Amino acid sequence: MRRRLYFLLPDMKRARQVFNELLLERIEERHIHFMAREGRSLGDLPEATLLQKSDAIHGLGVGLTAGGVTGAASGVFVLMFPPSGLVMGLGVVLIMSLLGAIMGIWAAGMIATSVMNTHLRPFEKDLKRGKILMMLDVPKDRMEDITHTIQRHKAVVRGRDPTIPAFP
Repeated sequence: MRRRLYFLLPDMKRARQVFNELLLERIEERHIHFMAREGRSLGDLPEATLLQKSDAIHGLGVGLTAGGVTGAASGVFVLMFPPSGLVMGLGVVLIMSLLGAIMGIWAAGMIATSVMNTHLRPFEKDLKRGKILMMLDVPKDRMEDITHTIQRHKAVVRGRDPTIPAFP
């Protein structure tokens, strides 16, 4: 099981040094993600993906729930007050729930991709000041060793996220 660690690095030079040292420590490049203020180039460092930068995953869940519930309520309304001349069954509730969930996922997903990830909000001020955020997914048993390795480069340890990534 891996856990995500967050580190703030003062500049690009240190970020490259830490990245190279992590590669020597046998941390795969796909588990190292860097993020800087908007418009700043990270060069050859692996940049965080849209899913890591934005609140898309949370937004999709909210959209699915809200859209499904709204669709089900609309389906019940149509079932109770059917249009004249039409006979409605429970299938209308299922179809409306499905359509509502699809619309909710679409709308919330569009909005959530433009919102900063809630896990990254504590780093917003430091990113605006020009620091580099490194997100590192490491095995639980190597967390302390990797943290000590990175702290030698004057990196600030800013936290651990016990829920990300939630996969082994």
